[in-house]
Amino acid sequence: MKRIAVILATVILLAGCRQVPVDATSNSLLVIAPYKHAGTWVFDEPSRGLKQEPFVAGIPQMIDRLVTGIPNAEQGFRLIFSAQEFPGYTHKLVWKRKDTSGNWYYCPQFDTEGWLCPALFRFFQEAPKEIYVKAEAK
Repeated sequence: MKRIAVILATVILLAGCRQVPVDATSNSLLVIAPYKHAGTWVFDEPSRGLKQEPFVAGIPQMIDRLVTGIPNAEQGFRLIFSAQEFPGYTHKLVWKRKDTSGNWYYCPQFDTEGWLCPALFRFFQEAPKEIYVKAEAK
């Protein structure tokens, strides 16, 4: 049964991001490809109406630390994330509080907080209590 789940997760990963937001409790892997633009980390996801969507308020600093060791990460890397634990995840973001239109998350591995803007809701119907992530070269 676990083998089927891993195969299914791999198929989802290879297919890219889903076209609609998923329930925070669903078992889905999502993938974006952040890159540096105008001095900060951004990403494009045309299927969700996002182009050069910037990360702000603590998240760029987390990404800087997350990509340590990934060659040429500034030109783009794969960021895999899910509201559920998945094999090989390396970091976890824990929901702390809602603020204006976004949400603050704490990363225990970096002992720091960052704000995720409303673009989060292009991927999830509601703010997940935890977000599991892994960064890897393209």
